[in-house]
Amino acid sequence: MNGSPYALLAHNSVTAIMLKVMAALIPGVIAHAWFFGPGIWVSLLLCSAFAIGLEALILLMRGLPMKPFLSDGSVLVTAALLAVSLPTLAPWWLYAVGTIFAVPVAKHLYGGLGQNPFNPAMVGYAALIVSFPVYMTQWPAPIGLADHAPTLLEALDLVFAGQGAISPDAYTSATVLDTWKTQVKLGKPAEGILGLPMFGWGGGIGQEFVALMYGLGGLLMLSNRLITWHIPFAFLAGLAATAGGLHLLDPARHAGPLFHLLSGGAMLGAFFIATDPVTAASTPRGKLIYAGLAGFLTAVIRAFGGYPDGVAFAVLIANVCVPFIDAYTQPRVFGRGKGGKP
Repeated sequence: MNGSPYALLAHNSVTAIMLKVMAALIPGVIAHAWFFGPGIWVSLLLCSAFAIGLEALILLMRGLPMKPFLSDGSVLVTAALLAVSLPTLAPWWLYAVGTIFAVPVAKHLYGGLGQNPFNPAMVGYAALIVSFPVYMTQWPAPIGLADHAPTLLEALDLVFAGQGAISPDAYTSATVLDTWKTQVKLGKPAEGILGLPMFGWGGGIGQEFVALMYGLGGLLMLSNRLITWHIPFAFLAGLAATAGGLHLLDPARHAGPLFHLLSGGAMLGAFFIATDPVTAASTPRGKLIYAGLAGFLTAVIRAFGGYPDGVAFAVLIANVCVPFIDAYTQPRVFGRGKGGKP
């Protein structure tokens, strides 16, 4: 399914599933545009255009029919997940490079549709944050805190022509996860960090509402039976339990579980990324183990790793473990003992 994170139902076409998935993303995207400006629309447009173009080119090179693959909408879901994971107002080529890693590399080099072992959108994100860390840390500041909130036309100009007369300091800021990590390293106590203007009631100002809207979209997918409860529950539980344990051990250095659930890509990862049926575990027990591991790793990377948000790397590491998890969580065949023996 081209890395699209949703179970196919027999009575639904791939296109119908993809349309429902993209509809589920809309509340989070609208919240992002409301709190952080219209740059998200530019990101979505660019990633979608690059993804469709690259998909068509690779299909042409492989001698495969274009219409069935381009019309199912799955590559657009991959593009959308990449777009909402990247900083908006970044240079246009950043989205192009990320899409190259997501579609031709992470998908087609492994055989194409449904054969990729790693989530394509997260491969694109991981490649960018390793290769271009400066651009990947220039996130838009909340509109209420930014010195200047770019309009849609200004956003287009910034993406295609560069900063021009607007300094990045006027419209960008570090994320709350990055700020927390930096301030902790400087020895600032938790109370002082959480008192900074960018921090809200749960996570960062605006970010907490974006996270809740992605959670709402995930609940819509659950109600439509596009995904099951196992992976979102286990991911969020693993993240919350690990973050909560670290907070109890050292509250001065580690934020509480609510902060981690409503910051960064936690909700997006739990409902839209970790649930990829191609790269996730397939058995109910395996899904719980796989997603619990991803949630645990997200908290550990955030607390001790070099990157402020660990969702992408946690999911990719969990993807590596899927064959092993699936092999040892398959239900026993009736009438046979361990090892398949009668």
